[in-house]
Amino acid sequence: MDSKQFKEAATSAIDEIVNYYDTLPDRKVLSSVEPGYLRKILPSGPPEKGESWQDIQKDIEEKIVPGLTHWQHPNFMAFFPASSSFPGMLGELYSAAFTAPAFNWICSPAVTELETVVLDWLAKLLNLPDCYLSTGEGGGVIQGSASESIVTCMVAARDKYLRETTSHLSGEEQEDAIAHKRSKLVALGSDQAHSSTQKAALISGVRYRSVPTTLENNFALTGDALLKTINELRSKGLEPFYLTCNLGTTSTCAVDDFCSITKALKTAAPPGIGEIWVHVDAAYAGSALVCPEYHHLTSHFGEFHSFDMNMHKWLLTNFDASCLFIRKRKDLIDALSVTPSYLRNEHSESGLVTDYRDWQIPLGRRFRSLKIWFVMRTYGVEGMQAHIRRHVKLGDLFHGLVKKRADLFTVIGEPSFALTTFALTAKDGENREEVNRVSMQVYEAVNNGGVIYITSSVVGGIYILRVVSANELAEEKYVLNAFDIIVKTTEEVRSLNITNGSNGVNGVKTANGVNGKVHQELVEEGGAKGLGEVTDVNGLAK
Repeated sequence: MDSKQFKEAATSAIDEIVNYYDTLPDRKVLSSVEPGYLRKILPSGPPEKGESWQDIQKDIEEKIVPGLTHWQHPNFMAFFPASSSFPGMLGELYSAAFTAPAFNWICSPAVTELETVVLDWLAKLLNLPDCYLSTGEGGGVIQGSASESIVTCMVAARDKYLRETTSHLSGEEQEDAIAHKRSKLVALGSDQAHSSTQKAALISGVRYRSVPTTLENNFALTGDALLKTINELRSKGLEPFYLTCNLGTTSTCAVDDFCSITKALKTAAPPGIGEIWVHVDAAYAGSALVCPEYHHLTSHFGEFHSFDMNMHKWLLTNFDASCLFIRKRKDLIDALSVTPSYLRNEHSESGLVTDYRDWQIPLGRRFRSLKIWFVMRTYGVEGMQAHIRRHVKLGDLFHGLVKKRADLFTVIGEPSFALTTFALTAKDGENREEVNRVSMQVYEAVNNGGVIYITSSVVGGIYILRVVSANELAEEKYVLNAFDIIVKTTEEVRSLNITNGSNGVNGVKTANGVNGKVHQELVEEGGAKGLGEVTDVNGLAK
């Protein structure tokens, strides 16, 4: 493909991408393909002779798109959003054009320096303490995901703890002490923390323990619970060295009690040798910090060691763009820097430049700061704030609707950051196990209906449904329609369970309707009663 052919192909590809976004509401949000569908329709190997772009492009719509779950669809209300924007796409295009592994400053100075600058912009916008800026001892670095950030920080925390607690020793004596201590190290996270903390512990070769939370505390980690766990571990001869705190847990978007955690750690592990590294995982909810009304949440972050948020979740930037901020960059560099002779150069040796290879586990890295730069400049601070506030308002709308139907639903935990989590309200004589079973039936029936896509979780033994509408195409009419579908599905499942006994005819399959598709017709029946008409927003004809 020469430059002329590339220009023609790129123009055609962009036209198709624009059309994809323009027609997203007319598509079904979930793919209906069976596992292994693609192998059956693709050849057994690559072509002997190259194909034309026209032939390749037609396979996107015919073979790839049918197997996509459309995360940018306005009816995608599952998990957390995965942001996408046209400025972000343009950043990816330029990054691909300028492609470089960029492990050292000299590989492409602009790649390193733009990352440093835009992450300082972001740190200030998020109201992070000045200690996280590159102009001091800290700084930011773009990682692939929040999970990657956690394992990177845990490795740094492990090495820091072992190095400092054995600093009075030397030689083989120190090596033996480190080996002994390593077997006793424990990483901590609340029982609501993302599984990436437990996985990071596996990778780091340390133990993992979770700290219990309660519904009474909105599933937030508290200092008292943390202190109790630390004391129990130490009584067994174990050594806690790392903690993941949450600004927005995965299941309910709970915010840990940073104030009481700070106080507990000052008692149990004061700053200095033997301190516990505290990492704040704000993968999704951290984006809300662009709005001043959330700035109070960062007041204790100067006491912590690292903070991470994903711009690719809620802040208009295409995957991947996980922004890790470190209070003392030396802690990362000491743990992760390896400099063989072939990586040495005068600029790195001078100490005047940043080599981000020492801030991460991989060596090479992409030019990811371009898309962040493009997004920030295109939307501006006001545009990013409006983006967050619009979704929070939609979340408040949905939460209000759920509360009005207390006969059907019970809100679990406080709604926050556009997310509402709720369970079915128990009927007379129902125990928790029975309510959970019916809640699961409702969840499965909603998704099998094929109109909207939501997710579920279990917190404190309660089976909950999660709804968050926070992508660029989200609108009030889709939120109203989603609530209407969930209400009608719940009423149908309840009715079937009453009519056919506790398990229904053929169990869950009956609750899902004929072939699991009964709820396709809900949209055609109209919108949420008393909330304005919502008609055929899903384009069911396609």
